[in-house]
Amino acid sequence: MSKNNIEQSVRDSLGIYFQDLDGSNPHDVYDMVISCVEKPLLEVVLEQAGGNQSLAAEYLGINRNTLRKKLQQHGLL
Repeated sequence: MSKNNIEQSVRDSLGIYFQDLDGSNPHDVYDMVISCVEKPLLEVVLEQAGGNQSLAAEYLGINRNTLRKKLQQHGLL
């Protein structure tokens, strides 16, 4: 899947989200999207890194301590 496919998936999902609101005002859309995307991202990258957090952090381009914090936030530790 290319970057464009991922971007389109997000667009499509947000389109459905806004349709489902049926006129109600959205709330905390940014936090909702980041939370929905971040957890599976961490899971998949950590799996690809064979559970090696240092390698996963390198793949993600973030500090290992930041990765650990995010893993804790999502209940992945």
